[in-house]
Amino acid sequence: MEGAGLPLEGGEVALSPILGLWRQAPPAKKTKKAVLFFEVEILDARTREKLCFLDKVEPNATIAEIKSLFTKAHPQWYPARQSLRLDPKGRSLKDEDVLQSLPVGTTATFYFRDLGAQISWVTVFLTEYAGPLLIYLLFYFRVPFLYGPRYDFTASRHPVVHLACGCHSFHYIKRLLETLFVHRFSHGTMPLRNIFKNCTYYWGFAAWMAYYINHPLYTPPAYGDEQVKLALAVFLFCQLGNFSIHVALRNLRPAGSKTRKIPYPTRNPFTWLFLLVSCPNYTYEVGSWIGFTIMTQCLPVALFSLVGFVQMAIWAQGKHRSYLREFRDYPPLRSPIVPFLL
Repeated sequence: MEGAGLPLEGGEVALSPILGLWRQAPPAKKTKKAVLFFEVEILDARTREKLCFLDKVEPNATIAEIKSLFTKAHPQWYPARQSLRLDPKGRSLKDEDVLQSLPVGTTATFYFRDLGAQISWVTVFLTEYAGPLLIYLLFYFRVPFLYGPRYDFTASRHPVVHLACGCHSFHYIKRLLETLFVHRFSHGTMPLRNIFKNCTYYWGFAAWMAYYINHPLYTPPAYGDEQVKLALAVFLFCQLGNFSIHVALRNLRPAGSKTRKIPYPTRNPFTWLFLLVSCPNYTYEVGSWIGFTIMTQCLPVALFSLVGFVQMAIWAQGKHRSYLREFRDYPPLRSPIVPFLL
């Protein structure tokens, strides 16, 4: 009889010393890897009251998925209304954050804050931009009850008034089209109360400046056509620059993602302003309104430009700090909105 055979791994054929026959070795058993589930409790950030307890949450669950599970227990708080954080006074966690990557144990505690009723960014932008477009045209056509019966539906005799209407309309039509076809928003919604605040700002200033520019007693710019032509060149240059920056920012973020990258200049010369500032779209926007101010020589337009600059400077500084915090290799020579100054 030949030498004793032993069962081999992987189901190979082995020789039996007793039976003298070849037989199939039993397959090796595969051990199942244990899955570690998490327990998640959600507390009210103000009262510390327990609002929800989630059992057997998978470790690769995202904050967005946890929000959806929380909504099943509290339907009145849909995911867009929820702010979940690790500390009651801390920052909101991102929807794409993964549970097992957070500094929590197998029993995770999150604190919930209600962000209030939400509305989509697209809806807000379309509403706040469509208003000034229509309001300005009402004053331009001098509809009844604005300037008195004798001026109803009359036209101004000053060419700059018609040019200003064209520039103003172009600006807001551009904004509406960019909202629909260019912008990609990192956040899908904003608090509903913002639409009333934003519309009051845009609609109110549009009515104020339109009233004076289209008034029958409006006085043209002091330096005549030369001033108007210079202002028009500044306005159009900055409008084209603003659009170019918006397209460049769109191309940085794939559709449906929240990817953030450092924006750099492209072959488009208008994007070269990225060499000096973090938010050149705001720089060009302010430049457009400075041009419109020079063109119309109207105090309400100047005030609108000033208020807009202050607000955009605040936004630019916030984005600039965010870039510096997120990217260690962020270009050090950039300023937030005004090269070398601010």
